Amino acid sequence: MAQHTASTSHPRRSAWATGGTVFAGVLMMVTGVLGVLNGIAGIATNNVYARVDDYVYKFSLTGWGWIHLIVGALLALAGWAVLTGAAWGRAVGIALAALYMIEWFLFLPYAPVWALISIALGGFVIWSLATADRSGTGRDRTPPSAAR
Repeated sequence: MAQHTASTSHPRRSAWATGGTVFAGVLMMVTGVLGVLNGIAGIATNNVYARVDDYVYKFSLTGWGWIHLIVGALLALAGWAVLTGAAWGRAVGIALAALYMIEWFLFLPYAPVWALISIALGGFVIWSLATADRSGTGRDRTPPSAAR
């Protein structure tokens, strides 16, 4: 039986992880810009979203606009950091993607379809950034003993 060494690479998994990280960075930037535009629309007028009467997490639509604007801007900046390879980009990206998912869960009654899509995208971003190669060598983090 062949022994695996520490230099053994799994190109298929590392390609998925690398491609997933780039895709996550792009997703963060695009959803961040959309969040900024969404926020501007919510701040500019209160008629953008349907009003929800009885909801536990109810904010004014202007308040939601500011939340979308701030989280969107931070998410876009973190997406840029992920794409440029900044060391802090992935950790901040994971934290902001989790905040993004919570934001859209709370916003669910106002835009249910887009909220569900956003929550799923946030989950993908977290998975992608959490499983990416940290060394920059293109290798995955699977220990050699687990690769057998």
